[in-house]
Parts: sequence; structure tokens; C-alpha cells
Amino acid sequence: MRLEAYGPGMSIALPGPMNPSSDEREVFLTYLRAKRGDVVRSAEGLDEDQLRWTPEGRLLPIIGIINHLAHVEQRWIDGRYLGMPFGVRTDEFTVDRSLTGAAAIAAYDARAGATEASVRAAGDLSAPCLGREGDGPPVHELLGLSGPVDLRWVLLHLVEETAHHAGHADATREMLDGTTADELLLAARDRSATAEQDG
Repeated sequence: MRLEAYGPGMSIALPGPMNPSSDEREVFLTYLRAKRGDVVRSAEGLDEDQLRWTPEGRLLPIIGIINHLAHVEQRWIDGRYLGMPFGVRTDEFTVDRSLTGAAAIAAYDARAGATEASVRAAGDLSAPCLGREGDGPPVHELLGLSGPVDLRWVLLHLVEETAHHAGHADATREMLDGTTADELLLAARDRSATAEQDG
């Protein structure tokens, strides 16, 4: 069975227009949403074996990237920003067969919604992020920074991390079957336009 990577209920299928805005948090969220879409589209049309494929053990499996990024957002937003407890990370790139591609994407979509809700509810992007991974120190101490990182820093890091792994997913997909990120985006836009016409 091949995966339809997203449906009408998914908020990360296609990026909206990248319009300039004076609203800083919406600029961050727009870019983050676009990069999530790049990652998820790389799974379009793949079966469960293909989602776990890597070229001769190099790069990263697409399902592992999706699973990892959902956990990255959870750690940074729920953990580092909101201060909820979170344990030391495990290998998030090696995914058990019990987690299907559809379930991984649904979990990532749900996490995206939670991230965006928390960011929009934040009073100020200058809020310090002091949450700890297990018994470890706050992240600014781990990184040797002079003071705590804030939510603005975290959002920029999430855009950077997601874009970084979107490149990994793109490379893995193209090496798997020759399909490029541009081809996947054009196909997704065509489907969206057709759905609007039929709707």
C-alpha cells in the first residue's frame, strides 16, 4: 500500500504564500510550515519499506526524519519553552514497524498544531526557554552561551533544523526513485487546484 502523504485535514501539506509581514511570529511560523511541507511531501506515494530505505546505509530514512522532527518540536516548545518534563532523547531515526507512515505524519501534523498554538499564545517572543532535558542543564549552558535562549531563538532554530532535514529527505527520495522536491511540490499544487475545482 502506498502512502498518500496528506489529506484535506492536514495543515502541513502545502505552504501558504510567503508574504512579508510585520508580525514576527507569523513570519517564523509561515517559514516553519513551509519547511514541514517540504519534509512531508517527500513521503508521497511511498510504501512502508520505501519510507525506511536509505542508500547503502547513508543519509536518513524519510519516516525517521518525520518522527525525529515531531520530537524536536515537542522538546523545544513543550520542554525548553513551556518547561514540561522531557526525558533524554533516544534514536528517533530508526522507527519500529509498528509506526506506519500515515501515523508518523499524523503525529507530526498534530505536533505542528500544538507548536503553532503555543507560539501564538506566547505573550512575547523574548520569553526565556529554561526547560531541561532529563537532569541536564538549560540549553544555553550546554551551548556555552552567556544567557538563556528565548522563544525567538528557538523558532529560528526550528526553521533551521527542519530545513536541514528537508534537504536530507529530498536527497533520500531522489536517490530512491528519481523524484525531486520540485516535482512533488508541483504535483501537490495540481492536486490542490483540482480539489478546489471539484469542491
